[in-house]
Amino acid sequence: MIRKQIIGIYRFYRDGFREMTWGRILWAIILIKLFVMFFILKLFFFPSFLKGMNTEEKQEYVGTELINRMY
Repeated sequence: MIRKQIIGIYRFYRDGFREMTWGRILWAIILIKLFVMFFILKLFFFPSFLKGMNTEEKQEYVGTELINRMY
C-alpha cells in the first residue's frame, strides 16, 4: 500500500520533469544561485573566526562575544 503510493509519487515527479521545457533551465539557474549563495559568499564574506583555535579558546571566544553583544 505505502510502496504503491511512493512509486506513484516518484512516477508523477519523474514524468513531470521529463515533460518540462523551461523547467530544466529554471532549475539550472536555481542551482547556480544556490551554489553562489552558499559557497562563494561563505568563502569570501564569512571567514571562520574559530579556525586554528583549540576547544578552550573557542569556548572563551564564544562566551566573550555572547556577553559583549548582550550589552
